[in-house]
Amino acid sequence: MPFIFAQTPPPGTSGTETVPPQSGPGTTQAPPPAWTQFVPLIFLMVIMYVLILRPQQKRMKEHKKLMSALSKGDRVSTNGGLVGAIITVKDKTVSLRCGESKLELKKDAVTEILEKSAGGSAADSE
Repeated sequence: MPFIFAQTPPPGTSGTETVPPQSGPGTTQAPPPAWTQFVPLIFLMVIMYVLILRPQQKRMKEHKKLMSALSKGDRVSTNGGLVGAIITVKDKTVSLRCGESKLELKKDAVTEILEKSAGGSAADSE
């Protein structure tokens, strides 16, 4: 039996191509690394933070600033739709004159200052 030391490439090929690995029922591929399964989850968490949590934190910060800027005589609007002038400001509540009624509301209920009082300090007008 003769020994063949080199094979000649098939006609029409240069002979430098590599043979791709076979993927059939008898071969197995290595599974992807485990951390790749978490990439979509991390991506969704980043998107949720940017679109939902960050704007909410910004609104809360602005609302706290608004609550600390409340002063006597300001015309305000509440989350219930009431519009009136502030009579007194306490730690957690404000007294509001709405028409002929005097109401005491939590500071959290004030959503907007419609008009600052004319007697406000210079720090309030900035």
